[in-house]
Amino acid sequence: MLKDEAIISVRAGNGGDGAMSFRREKYVPEGGPDGGDGGLGGDVVLEASPHTNTLLVFNRRRHWRAEHGERGGGDHCSGKSGADLVIIVPCGTIVRNLATDEILADLVEPGQRVIVAAGGVGGKGNARFKSSVNQAPRTITPGKPGAALDLKLELKLIADVGIIGYPNAGKSTLLSRLSKARPKVAAYPFTTLEPQLGVIERDDRVLVLADIPGLIEGAAEGKGLGHQFLKHVERCPVLIHLVDGSEGTVAQIAKKIKVLNAELQRFSPDLAAKSQLVVLNKADTRQDLGALAAKLAVKMGCEVLVISGVSGQGIPQLADVLFDRIGPR
Repeated sequence: MLKDEAIISVRAGNGGDGAMSFRREKYVPEGGPDGGDGGLGGDVVLEASPHTNTLLVFNRRRHWRAEHGERGGGDHCSGKSGADLVIIVPCGTIVRNLATDEILADLVEPGQRVIVAAGGVGGKGNARFKSSVNQAPRTITPGKPGAALDLKLELKLIADVGIIGYPNAGKSTLLSRLSKARPKVAAYPFTTLEPQLGVIERDDRVLVLADIPGLIEGAAEGKGLGHQFLKHVERCPVLIHLVDGSEGTVAQIAKKIKVLNAELQRFSPDLAAKSQLVVLNKADTRQDLGALAAKLAVKMGCEVLVISGVSGQGIPQLADVLFDRIGPR
């Protein structure tokens, strides 16, 4: 199950207090102060991992705390620092300060880290306050508290190609044809209820595809499943606009494409401006789909491919175009 948003509360560890201590050995007549400093509080760190793709764990645990630093000791011994708390999140997680909505980090690369709450500094022991005029100080300082804040985590899947289109255009079938993914496929609208990922492998190259639930006109007002999943194709450099080509004239199909592009524009102008490949599906149901695609390409001024998700017609050619569009990496 994909969980793409979560709110958590994090608190770094407090610094340990400084120690009050004096040397009291029998044969040390002028012992003096020897209280050590307190240890550092642990940081709260977020780390991106490719081994998870959901924020579901944060449904079960909202509060996260790092260890406190320990109090200093005698004989100038510093207290032990608290262990950092490392929280694993999926690659593609955006971290926001819930109170200000400021973006603190965008964790994209595996192993990428960010300290979201810094641990408190340890207090000073009384040995720190010895001076020529104060040979036996009885002053210490307490440790500083660690930072605490509420975070909003937002997951945007990382993929090379996003598949968009109306419900029942055949997006899930296309994903299963292009990759080894096995999404749910059925003959009714909104079969896909959450984004699905698939991978195309060719020689030493890999493309990641993302299939999101279908869009309809009025998605910005919440119709259908709304715009809530479009964020998962915001990182994709290329979008496949899959269209059911089983019926309709060139003008009717062009209108459908323009309607969904308007929904992309309402969600994000940057998303609407992405490189887009129009693909007409269901060639197995219509003999003139190739001629219609040629006319549509002229009318819209873009490349239009014809495929059949059922028979596999045009799938290898589509994969070739996708690898060319993405280019070497």
